[in-house]
Amino acid sequence: MNNLQVVIDAGHGGSDSGAVSSSGVREKDLTLMISQYMYEEFQKRGVPVTLIRNTDETISPTERVQRILAAYGDNPNVVIISNHINAAGSGIQGAEGAEVIYALRNDDTLASNILTALGNAGQTMRKVYQRRYPSDTSKDYYFIHRNTGSQTQPVIVEYGFIDNPEDLARIQANYKEYVDAVVDAVIATANGQTIPSGQGGNYYTVKSGDSLWSIANKYNTTVNELKSLNNLSSNILQVGQILVLPSSSSDEDSGNTYTVKSGDSLWSIANKYNTTVSELKSLNNLSSDALQIGQILNIPSNSVSAGNTYTVKSGDSLWSIANKYNTTVSNLKSLNNLSSDVLQIGQVLNVPSNSVSMGNTYTVKSGDSLWNIANRYGISVAELKSLNNLSGDVLQIGQVLNVPSSNNVYIVKSGDSLWSIANRYGTSVSELKSLNNLSSNSLTIGQELILP
Repeated sequence: MNNLQVVIDAGHGGSDSGAVSSSGVREKDLTLMISQYMYEEFQKRGVPVTLIRNTDETISPTERVQRILAAYGDNPNVVIISNHINAAGSGIQGAEGAEVIYALRNDDTLASNILTALGNAGQTMRKVYQRRYPSDTSKDYYFIHRNTGSQTQPVIVEYGFIDNPEDLARIQANYKEYVDAVVDAVIATANGQTIPSGQGGNYYTVKSGDSLWSIANKYNTTVNELKSLNNLSSNILQVGQILVLPSSSSDEDSGNTYTVKSGDSLWSIANKYNTTVSELKSLNNLSSDALQIGQILNIPSNSVSAGNTYTVKSGDSLWSIANKYNTTVSNLKSLNNLSSDVLQIGQVLNVPSNSVSMGNTYTVKSGDSLWNIANRYGISVAELKSLNNLSGDVLQIGQVLNVPSSNNVYIVKSGDSLWSIANRYGTSVSELKSLNNLSSNSLTIGQELILP
């Protein structure tokens, strides 16, 4: 497969909850959580990707197929990943592990790579298989295989068993590692590679900006050892290429490489790691100051981050950020080489190394007052005004206020449910509802929830 394009199908949704565990965990919530993270990971790798559902909506099989084929059409470069959680059913106990089901029109290369990668990520491997329609064995049993064209490569990935508490706990704790494994496997297959089995995850997927030198340095090995282990005759690498690592390799990323983020510059990175722009350019063989998001830079092995960073959010100002980190606007501007007070959402700012966040922030909404915000966070109006250096009671919509850190706040995102949020933060749905005075399980995007 060249020119890889990926369609992600979050199984079930809306009125179709899928399988449900004895503790009330629903398959549709897990598959959406898995699929949303998978979508982000393919985007990071630069792979064209479409997510069939991004909310808890009911989709008929016909509509699901229509959305899949509308994404990139029916061609052999299209991989369809339908994410599911298995259920053994009553009378069967102890079933565990991952399965991958592939279409009759395809070979097992992609499915086998995915299952091997999941095994390397720590999940029990069950089997790779096809399933035929009982009344017509020339057809696939599952519509996601049967009706999605004649050239696409659809796979159903069952990550484990929702009715096995131990398997369910593994999925909930490790789903990001499992998704990373699936993404690696899809890209490796597109590049004509086979995921090495029995490596325990001891391999590396090449990313934009990587070189054999940077990977060898990151994993405490040598270029020659990497080339020998991977039967390479040159130093040329391809994004998505799978490299086997020596079994004794350990990731030294915390000290030797840095991944470029939005708002970064060579100056800000050099300042962060107590080095110079010229040294960074020399170490990374750069001829200009231009950087790309996701680019991996080598930094001197003895460098230590000289400070912390903060990513600008909607409603932020230099004053609110300086106040949050107990510093001054002039100090922030100097540290970040800023000539004006204008900020961009997503911009990364260096903050002084001895700075400590003074708490959380709250963005003022229509209908807010100092009294209801203070009451929400368990402080007085006077304390809230003092914390934000306010002389009056007037607030503006979009204004960012510092609030005490004693209560954590979560902002609801697309696809969230009370169950997924409670599970993420180690609490219960009933406790969340009680703490936030909720009478139903309905949430709205952007809604703020107080956490225990």
